[in-house]
Amino acid sequence: MNIQAASLCFLRALWLVMLLATTLSAQEPSRTVAEGVYSEAQAVRGLSSFDAACTRCHRADLTGADGPALRDERFARNFAGKDLKTLYTKMATTMPRGAGGSLGDDVYLDILAHVLKENGFPAGPKELTVEELGDIRVLESRPKPPPPVGDFSYVEVVGCLAAGPNSSWLLTNATEPVSVTVSGENRPKTPPDASTRPLGTQSFNLLDALAYDAASHVGQKIYVRGLLIKLPSELRMTISAFEPIASSCTR
Repeated sequence: MNIQAASLCFLRALWLVMLLATTLSAQEPSRTVAEGVYSEAQAVRGLSSFDAACTRCHRADLTGADGPALRDERFARNFAGKDLKTLYTKMATTMPRGAGGSLGDDVYLDILAHVLKENGFPAGPKELTVEELGDIRVLESRPKPPPPVGDFSYVEVVGCLAAGPNSSWLLTNATEPVSVTVSGENRPKTPPDASTRPLGTQSFNLLDALAYDAASHVGQKIYVRGLLIKLPSELRMTISAFEPIASSCTR
Protein backbone atom coordinates (compact mmCIF):
# COMPACT_ATOMS: atom_id res chain seq x y z
CA MET A 1 0.00 0.00 0.00
CA ASN A 2 1.45 3.37 -1.01
CA ILE A 3 1.51 6.43 1.18
CA GLN A 4 -1.43 8.05 -0.62
CA ALA A 5 -3.65 4.99 -0.17
CA ALA A 6 -2.67 4.67 3.50
CA SER A 7 -3.51 8.31 4.11
CA LEU A 8 -6.88 7.86 2.44
CA CYS A 9 -7.66 4.85 4.65
CA PHE A 10 -6.65 6.82 7.75
CA LEU A 11 -8.89 9.75 6.82
CA ARG A 12 -11.82 7.41 6.19
CA ALA A 13 -11.31 5.73 9.57
CA LEU A 14 -11.06 9.10 11.28
CA TRP A 15 -14.25 10.25 9.60
CA LEU A 16 -16.09 7.11 10.76
CA VAL A 17 -14.90 7.61 14.34
CA MET A 18 -16.05 11.24 14.30
CA LEU A 19 -19.40 10.24 12.79
CA LEU A 20 -19.91 7.59 15.46
CA ALA A 21 -19.01 10.02 18.24
CA THR A 22 -21.39 12.62 16.85
CA THR A 23 -24.18 10.06 16.62
CA LEU A 24 -23.65 8.85 20.19
CA SER A 25 -23.49 12.42 21.44
CA ALA A 26 -26.75 13.24 19.68
CA GLN A 27 -28.40 10.28 21.42
CA GLU A 28 -27.35 11.39 24.91
CA PRO A 29 -30.10 13.19 26.85
CA SER A 30 -29.38 16.91 26.92
CA ARG A 31 -31.24 17.65 30.17
CA THR A 32 -31.57 16.05 33.60
CA VAL A 33 -34.42 15.64 36.07
CA ALA A 34 -32.76 18.27 38.27
CA GLU A 35 -33.70 21.03 35.82
CA GLY A 36 -37.39 21.45 36.66
CA VAL A 37 -38.87 19.15 34.01
CA TYR A 38 -42.39 18.88 35.50
CA SER A 39 -44.84 21.38 37.02
CA GLU A 40 -46.00 21.57 40.63
CA ALA A 41 -49.62 21.17 39.51
CA GLN A 42 -48.65 18.00 37.67
CA ALA A 43 -47.05 16.56 40.81
CA VAL A 44 -50.13 17.44 42.90
CA ARG A 45 -52.35 15.53 40.46
CA GLY A 46 -49.82 12.73 40.48
CA LEU A 47 -50.01 12.41 44.25
CA SER A 48 -53.77 11.87 44.04
CA SER A 49 -53.42 9.30 41.24
CA PHE A 50 -50.57 7.53 43.01
CA ASP A 51 -52.62 7.26 46.21
CA ALA A 52 -55.50 5.72 44.27
CA ALA A 53 -53.57 3.30 42.08
CA CYS A 54 -50.09 2.64 43.45
CA THR A 55 -49.89 2.73 47.24
CA ARG A 56 -50.96 -0.89 47.73
CA CYS A 57 -47.76 -2.09 46.04
CA HIS A 58 -45.37 0.82 46.65
CA ARG A 59 -46.68 2.50 49.85
CA ALA A 60 -47.60 6.14 50.13
CA ASP A 61 -43.99 7.13 50.84
CA LEU A 62 -42.65 5.10 47.86
CA THR A 63 -40.55 2.82 50.08
CA GLY A 64 -42.08 -0.32 48.58
CA ALA A 65 -44.29 -3.16 49.82
CA ASP A 66 -45.33 -5.90 47.38
CA GLY A 67 -43.75 -3.77 44.67
CA PRO A 68 -40.25 -2.25 44.65
CA ALA A 69 -39.29 1.05 46.23
CA LEU A 70 -39.52 4.02 43.89
CA ARG A 71 -37.07 6.21 45.79
CA ASP A 72 -33.57 6.38 47.25
CA GLU A 73 -31.11 3.51 46.61
CA ARG A 74 -33.52 1.22 44.76
CA PHE A 75 -34.60 4.06 42.49
CA ALA A 76 -30.99 4.99 41.74
CA ARG A 77 -29.96 1.40 41.08
CA ASN A 78 -32.77 0.83 38.59
CA PHE A 79 -32.98 4.16 36.78
CA ALA A 80 -30.09 6.57 37.45
CA GLY A 81 -28.17 7.30 34.25
CA LYS A 82 -31.01 6.21 32.00
CA ASP A 83 -33.41 8.45 30.14
CA LEU A 84 -36.75 9.31 31.69
CA LYS A 85 -38.57 7.40 28.96
CA THR A 86 -37.21 4.15 30.45
CA LEU A 87 -38.89 4.89 33.79
CA TYR A 88 -42.08 6.10 32.15
CA THR A 89 -42.31 3.00 29.94
CA LYS A 90 -41.79 0.72 32.95
CA MET A 91 -44.61 2.46 34.80
CA ALA A 92 -46.99 2.71 31.87
CA THR A 93 -46.65 -0.93 30.79
CA THR A 94 -46.60 -2.70 34.18
CA MET A 95 -48.58 -0.53 36.61
CA PRO A 96 -51.02 -0.95 38.23
CA ARG A 97 -50.27 -4.64 38.66
CA GLY A 98 -52.36 -6.66 36.25
CA ALA A 99 -53.65 -3.53 34.51
CA GLY A 100 -50.61 -1.93 32.88
CA GLY A 101 -51.47 0.88 30.48
CA SER A 102 -54.95 1.35 31.95
CA LEU A 103 -54.46 4.84 33.39
CA GLY A 104 -53.71 6.85 30.25
CA ASP A 105 -50.65 8.87 29.21
CA ASP A 106 -51.54 12.03 31.14
CA VAL A 107 -52.10 10.16 34.40
CA TYR A 108 -48.81 8.27 34.04
CA LEU A 109 -47.03 11.57 33.42
CA ASP A 110 -48.63 13.02 36.55
CA ILE A 111 -47.52 10.02 38.61
CA LEU A 112 -44.03 10.30 37.15
CA ALA A 113 -43.94 13.94 38.25
CA HIS A 114 -44.93 12.89 41.76
CA VAL A 115 -42.17 10.25 41.84
CA LEU A 116 -39.60 12.83 40.74
CA LYS A 117 -40.74 15.26 43.42
CA GLU A 118 -40.52 12.58 46.13
CA ASN A 119 -36.96 11.87 44.99
CA GLY A 120 -35.95 15.46 45.65
CA PHE A 121 -36.07 16.90 42.12
CA PRO A 122 -37.62 20.38 41.78
CA ALA A 123 -40.64 21.45 39.77
CA GLY A 124 -40.40 23.90 36.90
CA PRO A 125 -42.75 26.18 34.96
CA LYS A 126 -43.88 23.65 32.33
CA GLU A 127 -45.61 20.30 32.43
CA LEU A 128 -43.73 17.17 31.43
CA THR A 129 -44.74 15.69 28.07
CA VAL A 130 -44.28 12.27 26.46
CA GLU A 131 -42.34 13.74 23.54
CA GLU A 132 -39.45 15.00 25.70
CA LEU A 133 -38.95 11.94 27.92
CA GLY A 134 -36.10 10.52 25.84
CA ASP A 135 -34.15 13.77 26.15
CA ILE A 136 -34.11 13.83 29.97
CA ARG A 137 -31.62 11.85 32.05
CA VAL A 138 -32.49 10.42 35.47
CA LEU A 139 -30.12 11.18 38.36
CA GLU A 140 -29.72 9.61 41.78
CA SER A 141 -32.26 10.71 44.37
CA ARG A 142 -31.64 13.88 46.33
CA PRO A 143 -32.71 14.80 49.86
CA LYS A 144 -36.23 16.12 49.73
CA PRO A 145 -36.52 19.66 51.13
CA PRO A 146 -38.23 19.68 54.54
CA PRO A 147 -41.82 20.90 54.56
CA PRO A 148 -42.54 24.38 55.93
CA VAL A 149 -43.01 24.63 59.69
CA GLY A 150 -46.56 25.23 60.82
CA ASP A 151 -48.85 24.49 63.74
CA PHE A 152 -48.61 20.79 64.69
CA SER A 153 -45.56 20.25 62.50
CA TYR A 154 -43.21 17.48 63.58
CA VAL A 155 -39.99 19.37 64.30
CA GLU A 156 -36.59 19.24 65.97
CA VAL A 157 -34.85 21.92 68.05
CA VAL A 158 -31.75 22.34 70.20
CA GLY A 159 -31.65 24.52 73.29
CA CYS A 160 -30.95 24.90 77.01
CA LEU A 161 -33.17 23.18 79.56
CA ALA A 162 -34.46 25.43 82.36
CA ALA A 163 -37.14 25.27 85.01
CA GLY A 164 -40.15 27.48 84.27
CA PRO A 165 -43.06 28.85 86.28
CA ASN A 166 -45.70 26.59 87.78
CA SER A 167 -43.55 23.43 87.56
CA SER A 168 -43.11 23.80 83.81
CA TRP A 169 -39.93 23.06 81.84
CA LEU A 170 -38.57 25.32 79.15
CA LEU A 171 -36.10 24.92 76.33
CA THR A 172 -34.50 28.37 76.16
CA ASN A 173 -32.02 29.95 73.74
CA ALA A 174 -33.33 27.40 71.30
CA THR A 175 -32.82 27.08 67.57
CA GLU A 176 -35.56 27.73 65.05
CA PRO A 177 -37.75 24.62 64.63
CA VAL A 178 -36.96 22.50 61.58
CA SER A 179 -39.47 20.07 60.09
CA VAL A 180 -38.62 16.38 60.34
CA THR A 181 -39.91 13.90 57.79
CA VAL A 182 -40.93 10.42 58.88
CA SER A 183 -40.59 7.97 55.97
CA GLY A 184 -41.65 4.34 56.25
CA GLU A 185 -39.24 2.41 58.43
CA ASN A 186 -36.63 5.19 58.30
CA ARG A 187 -37.34 6.71 61.69
CA PRO A 188 -35.71 10.05 62.54
CA LYS A 189 -32.46 10.00 64.47
CA THR A 190 -30.57 12.65 66.37
CA PRO A 191 -28.49 14.52 63.75
CA PRO A 192 -24.73 14.01 64.14
CA ASP A 193 -24.19 17.79 64.19
CA ALA A 194 -26.78 18.47 66.92
CA SER A 195 -24.22 19.12 69.64
CA THR A 196 -22.41 21.73 67.56
CA ARG A 197 -25.43 23.65 66.35
CA PRO A 198 -25.34 27.26 67.55
CA LEU A 199 -28.03 28.27 70.00
CA GLY A 200 -30.82 30.64 69.01
CA THR A 201 -33.41 32.94 70.51
CA GLN A 202 -36.51 30.77 70.66
CA SER A 203 -38.18 29.39 73.78
CA PHE A 204 -40.41 26.30 74.00
CA ASN A 205 -42.61 25.02 76.79
CA LEU A 206 -41.91 21.26 76.93
CA LEU A 207 -45.21 19.68 77.85
CA ASP A 208 -44.10 16.26 79.08
CA ALA A 209 -40.50 16.84 80.18
CA LEU A 210 -41.13 15.25 83.58
CA ALA A 211 -41.18 11.86 81.89
CA TYR A 212 -37.54 12.43 80.92
CA ASP A 213 -36.21 13.24 84.42
CA ALA A 214 -35.90 16.91 83.47
CA ALA A 215 -34.58 18.01 86.86
CA SER A 216 -31.34 16.09 86.34
CA HIS A 217 -30.66 17.89 83.04
CA VAL A 218 -31.07 21.53 84.05
CA GLY A 219 -28.51 23.74 82.30
CA GLN A 220 -27.63 21.11 79.73
CA LYS A 221 -27.87 21.42 75.96
CA ILE A 222 -30.78 19.25 74.83
CA TYR A 223 -31.97 17.94 71.49
CA VAL A 224 -35.78 17.69 71.35
CA ARG A 225 -38.04 16.32 68.64
CA GLY A 226 -41.85 16.41 68.74
CA LEU A 227 -45.02 18.21 67.71
CA LEU A 228 -44.97 22.00 67.66
CA ILE A 229 -48.01 23.78 69.10
CA LYS A 230 -48.26 27.49 68.32
CA LEU A 231 -50.19 29.62 70.79
CA PRO A 232 -50.49 33.41 70.76
CA SER A 233 -48.52 33.68 74.00
CA GLU A 234 -45.93 30.91 73.61
CA LEU A 235 -44.61 27.96 71.62
CA ARG A 236 -45.14 24.49 73.07
CA MET A 237 -43.76 21.10 72.14
CA THR A 238 -44.75 17.56 72.90
CA ILE A 239 -41.73 15.26 73.17
CA SER A 240 -40.98 12.13 71.20
CA ALA A 241 -37.19 12.43 71.54
CA PHE A 242 -35.26 14.09 74.38
CA GLU A 243 -31.47 13.73 74.32
CA PRO A 244 -28.82 15.61 76.32
CA ILE A 245 -26.05 16.47 73.86
CA ALA A 246 -23.75 18.64 76.01
CA SER A 247 -23.26 18.91 79.76
CA SER A 248 -23.32 22.69 79.66
CA CYS A 249 -25.22 25.18 77.56
CA THR A 250 -23.02 27.98 76.32
CA ARG A 251 -23.13 29.94 73.12
